Amino acid sequence: MIMFAKRFSWVLAVVALALITGSCNQKSNLLIYTKNGEGFVHDNIEASVKMLSELCVKHGMDYAVSDDPSVFNSSQLGEFDAIVFSNTNNDAFDTDEQRMAFKSFVNEGGGFIGIHSACGSERDWPWFWDLIGGTFLRHPPFQEFVIKVTDASHPSTSFLNGDWKWEDEAYFLHKMNPNIHVLLCHDLNTISDTQKDQYPGTVFGSLFPGAWCQEFDGGRQWYTSYGHRIEHYSDPTYVQHVEGGILWVLERAK
Repeated sequence: MIMFAKRFSWVLAVVALALITGSCNQKSNLLIYTKNGEGFVHDNIEASVKMLSELCVKHGMDYAVSDDPSVFNSSQLGEFDAIVFSNTNNDAFDTDEQRMAFKSFVNEGGGFIGIHSACGSERDWPWFWDLIGGTFLRHPPFQEFVIKVTDASHPSTSFLNGDWKWEDEAYFLHKMNPNIHVLLCHDLNTISDTQKDQYPGTVFGSLFPGAWCQEFDGGRQWYTSYGHRIEHYSDPTYVQHVEGGILWVLERAK
């Protein structure tokens, strides 16, 4: 049974965890976090949680799901190996104490995975920009475009054979961390965008980063800008892409 609710307490999350994972060996434990502050909220969150939950079950991992920022304290975060920001947006935390608990989690080796609108979270926090790789600026209209593979050896891209034709929002970020290791790029030549001359223009040539990873400030990080629609989270190629990113962060083989 997969549990999802717009808001539910940490106690319920732990109960759901016990019901779902049963007596699985605690090899890895993920926190799937979905809080949105004021502003646009994607309708894909439930689908993304379902996909992530199924991946955890597939790989024998424990997990909990929450959109309650009170879980961000040293005691509770100490139970997890990685945190997934699954289509979070705007303010992901209520207090600076929660932000510092999250930062300490990463500093102590905790993993971080960001999906789609996660790059629009914490837009006023420079450390978070560096962690996730940048902060959301804009996107052209939803459309089909070509994704170029820039690292075909990574677990989240190694199964792609050449160009990936995909229909999505092509996110453009700014304040980007130059240390990210780019895995996938939007092919700007295949995107219709009336504002392209304003940004990104030719800053990145004919490509713009769309997915990447890095080792940052003590922990491992992986982010994909793709995944706008509900149906993306049941698309086998996209699911494999996210699966590879999670396993890389956890340093686990498939």
